[in-house]
Amino acid sequence: MWLLRWSLLSIELPPEVFELIKNAATKEGKSVERFIIDAVVKEFDPGARVEVYLKLFEKYLADAEELYRKGDLAQAGEKYWGAVTALLSAIAERRGLQHYTHRDFWEIAEVLVEETGDPEYSTLLSLAERLHANFYHGFLRRESFERHRQGVLRLIDMLRKLLAV
Repeated sequence: MWLLRWSLLSIELPPEVFELIKNAATKEGKSVERFIIDAVVKEFDPGARVEVYLKLFEKYLADAEELYRKGDLAQAGEKYWGAVTALLSAIAERRGLQHYTHRDFWEIAEVLVEETGDPEYSTLLSLAERLHANFYHGFLRRESFERHRQGVLRLIDMLRKLLAV
């Protein structure tokens, strides 16, 4: 049996089921955790879905900062990406927008650019996406990672202000 862990909770799954979930998550460019959460929260009311994504944001950001402090930049970058997409998902839930693919996240960013007149939403999302790509390909040097991280932290601040959190 494979165990999926989040805090002190775990779920036991047959290995075959876990592999199916893992393959589907990988195909969508998501962690197994995020894939399962996205599938399950569809059954919740919109307010509860927003709360789930805000909690997920908090977890991903805390994990990202811890990994960054430890020097694990590839993992930290993936968690920063997760934090950004969790906030974008919360915004999308409040507005009735799709938020399950990279294309959806870019559409949300473009809607925010149109609404606010601030092109930084899409510019900074591209920095977050580079951190996500770095998780898979390991191409960013530390200095470049730091510049990307600073931009992503700015985007996080902007998104949190939109959500008033």
